[in-house]
Amino acid sequence: MRFSIPYFALGASIAVHDTAARAVVAVDEEPAVESRGLVGGLVGGVLGTVLGLGDVLEQLDQTQDPGTILDILNGVKPRATPTSLPEVQETLQSIYGAATPTNLFKNVALQLGSGLGPHDGGKDLTSIIAEHLDGENSVDNSNNPTNVSRAVYPSASAGDAPYSVPEAQLRAAIRIPAAFTFGAKPPVLLVPGTWSYGGSVFGVNLRKLLTGSPHADPVWLNVPGGMMRDAQVNSEYVAYAVNYLSAICNSNVTVVSWSQGGLDTQWAFTFWPSTRARVSNFLPISPDFRGTVLANALCLSADSELGLGPCDPAVIQQEHTSRYIATLRAAGGDSAYVPTTTFYSGFFDEIVQPQHGTEASAYLLDARGVGVTNVEPQVVCPSGSPGAGFYGHAGMLYHPLTYALIVDALSHSGEPGSLSRVDVADLCSHYAAPGLTLEDVLATAGLIPIALGLMLTSPDKRLIEPPILSYAKATSRV
Repeated sequence: MRFSIPYFALGASIAVHDTAARAVVAVDEEPAVESRGLVGGLVGGVLGTVLGLGDVLEQLDQTQDPGTILDILNGVKPRATPTSLPEVQETLQSIYGAATPTNLFKNVALQLGSGLGPHDGGKDLTSIIAEHLDGENSVDNSNNPTNVSRAVYPSASAGDAPYSVPEAQLRAAIRIPAAFTFGAKPPVLLVPGTWSYGGSVFGVNLRKLLTGSPHADPVWLNVPGGMMRDAQVNSEYVAYAVNYLSAICNSNVTVVSWSQGGLDTQWAFTFWPSTRARVSNFLPISPDFRGTVLANALCLSADSELGLGPCDPAVIQQEHTSRYIATLRAAGGDSAYVPTTTFYSGFFDEIVQPQHGTEASAYLLDARGVGVTNVEPQVVCPSGSPGAGFYGHAGMLYHPLTYALIVDALSHSGEPGSLSRVDVADLCSHYAAPGLTLEDVLATAGLIPIALGLMLTSPDKRLIEPPILSYAKATSRV
């Protein structure tokens, strides 16, 4: 079953409001963000009718209770399943590319009903989430070596920030697969994003492609709480993992991240300077170095415009006007510390906005001259080609340019990925990286419903972001 839904760009803008309930500071001038919408709510109406989800969408409009929303989503069963990669792209575009981003849960319901979610085998979202918290997503991994070649804890360098997490817990969050070579091949650290764990984020896309490569030996992070807690603490896991992996492998590390994982890696580079010399390349996918003006829309509230509902700490910290973002950028985190290649979709990241051009949240400067390549496929790929089409927040994990430039960077240690060294025309002619199947792409798209389900079940909700820790206050200019 295919959906062909026309869409229209409306010139509305999304306003982010400072409120007494948020501890915020002014940073850059508020960027203008184009909100894509449908005349008369065409996507929700037409697609919802096709899928028989009219009542579901109406119910989601009438509640802000996380448990109720999860119960509603649990009842959505797939009415159709895409049978080709072009159909996946077209269906995702019909859901996210044209809907005003005010109720992501309605879009997730449409995604689940379109067969683009994790509802396989008749299991509901709650059951899938429960299974999601074990195995490759375990936060308690006991096979990691304790004999390291140099000190990494409590500090790898006198200039590093202090850790608040015990070393055993930091180490247990690193998942090292049985086939890891401990330095015979370059180690690659995979860092997940908000409401996710490294095992499932990368297992059906980049880890699958990198496993067996002569240029990469992937391991991944499973941060307790699924990256929903204080982002400053999440960053400790990244900083420790970089120094630990470098020590046990006697080599530098490449970091590949998704979403908040990129932001927290940049925080680690900023406040744990020892990590910079241990990283050959940084390859963040859909990062939000400037935060996102859509963070408020993820906060459940009767007043969704103001976003006054309680949020996970890391979500509040990713608001465009948060102190976390301001502190990072004021301390120099708006520019790369190591060779960096960023990947972001200008059409349309449903989680991070703005995400287009030099004002994109993912766009990183190069004041230190280390080498930066900022890759927006809708700019790089010829207009009308598959690679210039719709890719959402998770879609960049399977974009052909993403994998090709990761391999290019790994093959040229100490340099960012270079578009001049890859066959851009050929890559842009594909919907997904060669080697990935339709099932892999569907599973990657299904990361968004799982992430939103994890958000609905997380217990730590706040109105005010965690305070900036003393080491960051002393270093930054905020």
